[in-house]
Amino acid sequence: MTDSKSGLSPCLNPLNCVFFQKEFEDVEKTFDQLVTIAQNIPRTNVLESNEYYWKAVCRSLIFRFPDDLEILKIGKKIQIKSASRYGGGDLGVNGTRVGKLLTALEKLNS
Repeated sequence: MTDSKSGLSPCLNPLNCVFFQKEFEDVEKTFDQLVTIAQNIPRTNVLESNEYYWKAVCRSLIFRFPDDLEILKIGKKIQIKSASRYGGGDLGVNGTRVGKLLTALEKLNS
């Protein structure tokens, strides 16, 4: 859980967590677009959703490992965090997930 003033908690282990933050001109539109994209990721179950925060668990295809995906609107910035719940490494899964989110966002707005 987080609030719209303090931001998402930092990654404790960079080997199984990715944190992204960027300022956007139209933060409302961008947040809505990112949430829509994230909701369509296969094997994703939304845990919490409101006007500034979205959280889901994404599960791997074969072993069903859970990763937490969070999107937060904070001022003019959007923060995205994807982190494995278990294990010391993620084989790049969380970085790939955040990369795909940002690529899909870019395609929507080009």
